[in-house]
Amino acid sequence: MKNLAIFDLDNTLINTDSDHSWPQYLIQKGVVDAEYTRAQNDKFYRDYQNGCLNIDEFLKFHLEPLSRFSKEELAEMHREFTAAFIVPHISPMQKMLVESHRNAGDELLVISSTNEFIITPICRLFGIENVIGTRLETGADGRYTGNYVGTPSLKEGKITRLNEWLAERGETLASYGKTYFYSDSKNDLPLLRLVSDPVAVNPDEVLQQEAETQGWPVLNFKL
Repeated sequence: MKNLAIFDLDNTLINTDSDHSWPQYLIQKGVVDAEYTRAQNDKFYRDYQNGCLNIDEFLKFHLEPLSRFSKEELAEMHREFTAAFIVPHISPMQKMLVESHRNAGDELLVISSTNEFIITPICRLFGIENVIGTRLETGADGRYTGNYVGTPSLKEGKITRLNEWLAERGETLASYGKTYFYSDSKNDLPLLRLVSDPVAVNPDEVLQQEAETQGWPVLNFKL
């Protein structure tokens, strides 16, 4: 029976937070108000770390700038962003982790609360095709509207989105032998507690304590 290896992205497969880095890129590029964007970005990041993020307020802030550009313009911006803000934060060990599961014949999946525009090209760097992120609405003009659709993949929302993905494939978690989930954040405890093989990666304090209590493996790629 095939195994399923699920990965969080930010601070798990990459040693940075792409959701937090994208506004920093927009500031550097000079296309947003620097003072406002920096203040809001840092506030929402603290809220996420503290487990009290208002997802609707965050997504309204984070997705609005996407509506200002065509998808072609955004694709070029993403290439610049990835080269400067993401690639320097990927370690060989993180790529080796993914490769170990690929070589074992496991199904690979990334599930992240970060939106699909940001995470999909980053996942491609790891050769991962199955990607679940917060889904974005596209208008009749082909641009992102600044709104999201469906359930944001945050906290319990990751379980909802995972079950939707499995159902589309005619599967459940029981369709797999082992189900792994790698994550850094206490926000992911609902899904970590659901899978057969949870693994803490670069864990925050709460997840570190839970991993020690439960005897979960702990990996640190930031050493």
